[in-house]
Amino acid sequence: MSSVPPPGLDPGPLRRHLDRERPGMVSGPLEARLIEGGRSNLTYVVTDGPGRWVVRRPPLGHVLATAHDMKREHRVISGLHPTAVPVPEPLLLCEDDSVIGAPFYVMEYVEGTPYRTAEQLAPLGAERTRAAVLGLVDTLVDLHAVDPEAVGLGDFGRPDGFLDRQLRRWGKQLDASRSRELAGVDELHTALGRGLPRSPAPTVVHGDYRLDNVLIGADDRIKAVLDWEMSTLGDPLTDLGLLAMYSCRLDLPRSPVSTTSGAAGHPTPAELVERYAARSGRDTSAVSWYTAFAWFKLAVILEGIHYRYTLGQTVGAGFDRIGELVPVFIEHGLTTLQEG
Repeated sequence: MSSVPPPGLDPGPLRRHLDRERPGMVSGPLEARLIEGGRSNLTYVVTDGPGRWVVRRPPLGHVLATAHDMKREHRVISGLHPTAVPVPEPLLLCEDDSVIGAPFYVMEYVEGTPYRTAEQLAPLGAERTRAAVLGLVDTLVDLHAVDPEAVGLGDFGRPDGFLDRQLRRWGKQLDASRSRELAGVDELHTALGRGLPRSPAPTVVHGDYRLDNVLIGADDRIKAVLDWEMSTLGDPLTDLGLLAMYSCRLDLPRSPVSTTSGAAGHPTPAELVERYAARSGRDTSAVSWYTAFAWFKLAVILEGIHYRYTLGQTVGAGFDRIGELVPVFIEHGLTTLQEG
């Protein structure tokens, strides 16, 4: 690790705070490095040599407090840690901005690999890839089986009207990013509103559940589910729809959106849904709506990125091609709804 502190985390004040709050946990000077790949909240690995921990904090700059609430993230992993859901052990929450410049929490370091692309999965081979992705479904079933009240998360969200609020929220996001004509997007939004399914009993939902938000161990089992910033109480099938969407074959050359679905052995969306239904006992007959909603949500997110790119507010590899993807996602959403 570099001795130069990464942006947003000075190891010196962090060490002093840990010595006060968790005496004996750290045995030497701390070094830190930022883990690449996060989309919003920042993740760091810190070490004193023999020990390693992970620190999470909000992004640099001004952000909405509700979008990057460290207390919520810490609370959900604290609730889930004693359950069958594999999450890192939470060690400390600090809501005092004066320590490192923002609220943060510390959790245990878990060894494992986040697979982000089909190319990264290729060395595993078809059989191991299939096992890893099916394990993703099994862990999702475990998450949705947790009784929120029993783990202190009974008031973690507002499940009544959850789908309607989600649809309205992403509709507003779309309106905030409108800068060009997008064929079919209003048709998709309207059709989703007309076909709103009746939600099953609410559960803890992850909100961004996919392969690159978990750590896979050397035994191809899930060692930790990460990135709980979108978690709440709501309709569990939104997690399943998102997972099904990310498991569709896009076959887009030069796509800046990474998916693992092209890897040999990767189960199809239908296989994942069937396994979820069999293991959870839930009715998944409306899964096409949830998958179409996931396509719509991702189209809105990508259009927001494209809009900021056109304004010169976002730079980086691949951002110039994001705009091309939006119509593809809209078309997938419409097709999915029609086929359902």
